[in-house]
Amino acid sequence: MTEGFLPISREEMLERGISQMDFVYVCGDAYVDHPSFGHAVITRILDAHGYKIGIIAQPDWKDEKSIDVFGRPRLGFLVSAGNMDSMVNHYFVSKKHRPTDAYTPGGEAYKRPDHATVVYCNLIRRTYRDVPIIIGGIEASLRRMAHYDYWTDSFKRSILLDSQADLISYGMGEKSILEIADALNSGIAVKDITFVPGIVYKTKDISGIYNEEILPSYDEMKADKREYAKSFMIQYNNTDPFNGKVLVEPYPNGVYVVQNSPQPPLTTQEMDDVYALPYQRTYHPSYEEKGGVPAIREIKFSLISNRGCFGGCNFCALTFHQGRIVQVRSHESIVSEAKQLIQEPDFKGYIHDVGGPTANFRAPSCEKQMAVGVCKNRQCLFPKPCPNMKADHSDYLTLLRTLRELPGVKKVFIRSGIRFDYLLADPDDTFFKELVEHHVSGQLKVAPEHISDAVLCRMGKPENAVYEKFQKKYKQLNEKIGKKQFLVPYLMSSHPGSTIKEAVELAEYLRDLGYMPEQVQDFYPTPSTISTVMYYTEIDPRDGKPVYVCKNPHEKAMQRALIQYRNPANYDLVEEALKKAGREDLIGYDKKCLIRPRKKVGFSGKYDGTSRTGGRGEQKARAGAWDGRRSEGNQKGDPRGRKNISGNMSGYTDSFGKNSAKGKSGRKKTIRNVHKKKG
Repeated sequence: MTEGFLPISREEMLERGISQMDFVYVCGDAYVDHPSFGHAVITRILDAHGYKIGIIAQPDWKDEKSIDVFGRPRLGFLVSAGNMDSMVNHYFVSKKHRPTDAYTPGGEAYKRPDHATVVYCNLIRRTYRDVPIIIGGIEASLRRMAHYDYWTDSFKRSILLDSQADLISYGMGEKSILEIADALNSGIAVKDITFVPGIVYKTKDISGIYNEEILPSYDEMKADKREYAKSFMIQYNNTDPFNGKVLVEPYPNGVYVVQNSPQPPLTTQEMDDVYALPYQRTYHPSYEEKGGVPAIREIKFSLISNRGCFGGCNFCALTFHQGRIVQVRSHESIVSEAKQLIQEPDFKGYIHDVGGPTANFRAPSCEKQMAVGVCKNRQCLFPKPCPNMKADHSDYLTLLRTLRELPGVKKVFIRSGIRFDYLLADPDDTFFKELVEHHVSGQLKVAPEHISDAVLCRMGKPENAVYEKFQKKYKQLNEKIGKKQFLVPYLMSSHPGSTIKEAVELAEYLRDLGYMPEQVQDFYPTPSTISTVMYYTEIDPRDGKPVYVCKNPHEKAMQRALIQYRNPANYDLVEEALKKAGREDLIGYDKKCLIRPRKKVGFSGKYDGTSRTGGRGEQKARAGAWDGRRSEGNQKGDPRGRKNISGNMSGYTDSFGKNSAKGKSGRKKTIRNVHKKKG
């Protein structure tokens, strides 16, 4: 018996004296019993309420026997692809396979199938035709209604239909899964469980539904992309538990997929209860021989303080998964967990993060949200902060001060992201000062994403002047305390609305800033974001107007290369992009130029060492510019994709890799020296 962990085999089940499981949880991730992993939270909640549950982690989808580890469950199967959408887990934005999987023992790739939720459910159905199947997690949650699938470039039905499951528990699911379990346990047939908030079900009879809104049918949306854009905005405006309507999506043959309004937000006490469950805080010991599960390293010494986000970035699916209402844990709960971290034998005194989707959100944006819900006709921060928004960092500041004073703690960092426009909206800059003095590890990562206001508008981000104001104040505060700490901006290429012209503007901005990023995000069209709808339909669903979308792989490579124009491997792409944009003025010897012209040597037609000769080296350089590699951060089903396990799902990132620009001495050019000898 493995002490403390839930059973993962029939032997462990029998050792505990269990003859039949109530639920069997099938998951695409390895079993990690930590509150940053969705499967751990859901199974621990069910276990705490007396349900017997076993975990089948990463079953062999080619073997029907792999799903039969515990035999037939009494109440049903629970299925999740894992902390990430299985397609994001498998592929770069270039649709090339990722070589590793941080959620698998030893980082081994390909231990789960593409579209894992659908494959697992169909595997179960071949063995157990009449056992209820409830699906959840980020993959099911974001594909709960008809959606665009980037990897197959197709418009797909609700995952509920393709998976043959009975219900979807969407969002975080703690409340809905308990209600489903209690209903099944009381003898209610799964087909009659239509009353639980936070679920999606299928039916042929909608006569008993009230407060509903009928969406365009699947056939209508498939035939007309404008209908899909219209449907998506209705869904987007009904993600609130207080004012969200029941949504009905018609399908052929009289079938309807029905989405109930979301589960109510957790109270602080309910959040505390979730994080007080007896997690073992690590991976199952059976994975030790393969080196464990790599994903645990990023979150082992981090603390989740909140969930939900009212930031409203259009490329982020948090609104669809966690909602806009911020929910928080109490100081006591977080401090208690911090004391557990301190007792870990490999704790070195550093708490890596205290945050969530957005670290500095510690309360709903305004008081009325908890009574009547969020506004449907405007965002809290975009395009300008709402007058009703209360920007206040006092609670977060008190929490950080308490953690800093704990015996054994040397430093408390904030790495899950600061929303700088919210920070500037706070009239009291005490938190800003203490952030700079105590919580930055030399570099503070922020996400302006772009500098073109036209692109920022499509992203749902504040105009560039806001970031410049933040940047100026950050510099002043550092100078005041005698520190040299840098800002590391996350930047995104190829987002809908970004042409070569805007990409050149971004390159010029970086030139003036004296900074070339080591990692570049290429927009990744993941399910259920406004930006993905723009990508698919070439329409902004907010206003119905057409949007330029970069879909050509070569143009995407040019936009990325411009952000790293100083990398010699990108020379050809940068030159081509500048010529295409009519900006040959940026090719020359002036200090404002991005690249120097090539010089011909003799009459051979070959070039000097400034560039490649068009042989094998150039081919590799071109391939490398397109074959980006994603930054492996940390993510708990993070819909934004920067793998932020502490919050819940930071976009999906593809990087060029390290900066290869070097000076004559061979020393790598850093942020500090990269532009010293320019021109």
